[in-house]
Amino acid sequence: MDYIIYVLCALLIWNLIVLFLYGADKNKARKGKRRISERALLMAAFLMGGIGAIFGMFFFRHKTEHWKFKILLPLFVLLNIAVAAAVYVYWLA
Repeated sequence: MDYIIYVLCALLIWNLIVLFLYGADKNKARKGKRRISERALLMAAFLMGGIGAIFGMFFFRHKTEHWKFKILLPLFVLLNIAVAAAVYVYWLA
C-alpha cells in the first residue's frame, strides 16, 4: 500500500506544477513576453494535471473566457479521476 502514497504524492506535485504553469503564463501575459502555448497548457491538464489547471485557471483568473478551457478542463478533470480510479481498482485486484 505504500506505492499508493507515492502515486498520490506524485499527482499532487504534478498538479502543483500545472498550477504554477498557469500562473507563469499569466505573468508572461502581463509582461508581454513569449507565452506558454494553449496546447501545452491543455496537454498538461490532460496528463493528470486537470485539478491543478482548474485551480490555476480560477486562482490566477487566466483563460477563464476561452471556450476551449471552459469545456475541456472540466472534462479532463473527470477523465483524470476516472483514470486514477481505474488504476486504483486495478492495483487492488
